[in-house]
Amino acid sequence: MSPSETLTFNNSRGGSTEVLPMPLNEYAVTSNGFLPEEPPLRKLPNPYYGPWELLVESLPNALASRTLRDQVHQLPILSTDRLTAEPEWRRACVILGFLAHAYIWGGDTAAETLPPQITLPFLAVTTHLGTPPVATFASLSLWNFEIASTSTNTASTPSNTTPSTSVPDRDLDLTDPDALRALHTFTGTADESWFYMVSVAMEAEGARLLPVLLRAMHALFAARDQDVPPATTTAAAAAAVASRALGETTACIGRLGRLLDRMDERCRPDVFYHQIRPFLAGSKNMEAAGLPRGVFYAESAEGEGEAEGKANGKGEWRQLRGGSNGQSSLVQFLDIALGVEHIAMGSSNSSSGGGGSSSNSINSDPKEGGGGQGGKPAVGFHEEVRGYMPEPHRRFLEDVAARYPGGLRKGVEELLAAGGEGKGGLGPELTEVREAFQTATRALAEFRNKHLQMVTRYIIIPSRQQNTRREVNLATASSKLRASSSAEAKETVPAGGGELTGTGGTALMPFLKQTRDETFQAGRLEYR
Repeated sequence: MSPSETLTFNNSRGGSTEVLPMPLNEYAVTSNGFLPEEPPLRKLPNPYYGPWELLVESLPNALASRTLRDQVHQLPILSTDRLTAEPEWRRACVILGFLAHAYIWGGDTAAETLPPQITLPFLAVTTHLGTPPVATFASLSLWNFEIASTSTNTASTPSNTTPSTSVPDRDLDLTDPDALRALHTFTGTADESWFYMVSVAMEAEGARLLPVLLRAMHALFAARDQDVPPATTTAAAAAAVASRALGETTACIGRLGRLLDRMDERCRPDVFYHQIRPFLAGSKNMEAAGLPRGVFYAESAEGEGEAEGKANGKGEWRQLRGGSNGQSSLVQFLDIALGVEHIAMGSSNSSSGGGGSSSNSINSDPKEGGGGQGGKPAVGFHEEVRGYMPEPHRRFLEDVAARYPGGLRKGVEELLAAGGEGKGGLGPELTEVREAFQTATRALAEFRNKHLQMVTRYIIIPSRQQNTRREVNLATASSKLRASSSAEAKETVPAGGGELTGTGGTALMPFLKQTRDETFQAGRLEYR
């Protein structure tokens, strides 16, 4: 796309119209950021999909009664041919993602085979959306919320346990988790709904930064391309635009941190760790949780048994990461805009040009360490999880990184280098933009520090408590690992060697600490 392409971006919060250097509507980016413009569908309009709707609506009860798997076996294999608009495809993805994870983790032991009643439509839906056939951040949060009634205090109650009193008020503030409610949960608990809705509120809060940071990057790179000295009006104006944007970024990250702090209000650590988190696990590196080969996605004809489907039937073994807020496009965008570079653990290669992202909630899972194979660069977690984002959002991040390599960090460094010692010194605009950039990167690093503290409360501490549950899942497997060696030792061993795991089955705390440190490092500008 050429630099002159623009999009009129209606900022509904402020009632203003902004012209941006990228056509956001081509990337499914809305005035709500990576959230849809309108609240997600609460029900597929075609009654043909009634069997799906009935089962997902009663999901917590089916799991509690241990009848979920039997009910899935009784489902007809439905075609996706009757899905029309994109909201319907997203709704189908939400339903099938919940049913898939409920089937896999909804028993005393994990199910190694996913039946065709789920796999066949799920594969079709996720192929259309450009995501893997697994529950993702998009299907758990971005497409799984409704606006709760303003007349009743039911915001934290998931709608699959009570009749909905949703009021479709478009002017309601999506940055307030009190105003939101999850359409579906595995557990039927207010804790799980709140967990998802805090993430939705954070996405809505961060949405205002997309136009701000895009304009700032465009201003700095345009000044650079014109090869103007920093004393000129063009360069000074670009520095001023960037300074204001970075100030807004710092303030917004502070608000994101305060939203993250609200997790404690209605999501209890023990409920999250033992009841919610196991359902979010994927099938990658889940040997200890009962999936040594991953999950077999059976595509055999209806009537073939599970064993036959695994041995002779059509299908494929898949190892996929579970739902994680590390799959949020928002934080990856912040990393790209600020020029935060992430390195694959155990490798000296950058995971993605122009920065990657980090997890912004307590359900994160890093890429395992080690270099690439056959001399190829290692692919880091941040780059890998882009494949779990909706395709337009993934393409947006790739295009931003390609258009503005190094982001604001690179732009600021070049301005500072051009105006450094021996060239008249730094003027007030350059001093201001340098300080604003360092403050913004420090704010993002402190946000990640806050996240580390939450991981400790919601995962590390509960994993140390005695677990008497009979199920074999991520929680029980992690607790056994914690019991087998000291916490200090676990932070020094490689992934898979006793380290507490995330939903992808890989080293948790070392990765998060590295991501935080890399964010601090981005603030150390190099320009002399």
